[in-house]
Amino acid sequence: MFTGIVEELGEVVAVEERQDAARFRLRGPLVTEGARHGDSIAVNGVCLTVVDTADGEFTADVMAETLQRSSLGALTAGSRVNLERPTALGGRLGGHLVQGHVDGTGTLLARTPAEHWEIVRVGIPGGLARYVVEKGSITVDGVSLTVVEAGEDFLTVSLIPTTLALTTLGHKQPGDPVNLEVDVLAKYVERLLAAGVTPLAGPTAEAAR
Repeated sequence: MFTGIVEELGEVVAVEERQDAARFRLRGPLVTEGARHGDSIAVNGVCLTVVDTADGEFTADVMAETLQRSSLGALTAGSRVNLERPTALGGRLGGHLVQGHVDGTGTLLARTPAEHWEIVRVGIPGGLARYVVEKGSITVDGVSLTVVEAGEDFLTVSLIPTTLALTTLGHKQPGDPVNLEVDVLAKYVERLLAAGVTPLAGPTAEAAR
């Protein structure tokens, strides 16, 4: 689990295409401190498994499903990326609970500068719009943000100077793709309501009392 609080602005060192998959080498001296084979690191909001690390860099394999559902397939050597290590149990949750399982990609539509922040409008797929609510949480390229406005096919967020300076969102331009992860609790509630929620019965119910 992650919190959507980006720790480091990293860089793609190399991309090796492998039929329907790819192997990425990324630079991130902070997030690779103590990282070992099998650990997780979120890259632009996508949870990837570390294959190996060396000299402040790490390698991760990206399968076809991830390439199709996220914007990682558009990354090339030199691309900047948001990096975050998993949150430690018992630590502070600075953002919100994030799985690193991207639900789809959106498109940055417009940027409107203000005096001390910037309003960003993002187009979202119709299938995800129902999970987005005003003042709710959304993860955009791995950054935990609060929704300002929730439309039928878009959302807006306010970016503070820190977010603009320390994440890729400060450099994205209209037309650029972004990874989106909605609140998983909303999806669970929808599934339960659609199936019809019934009380627990038998030993499981007794144990829950």
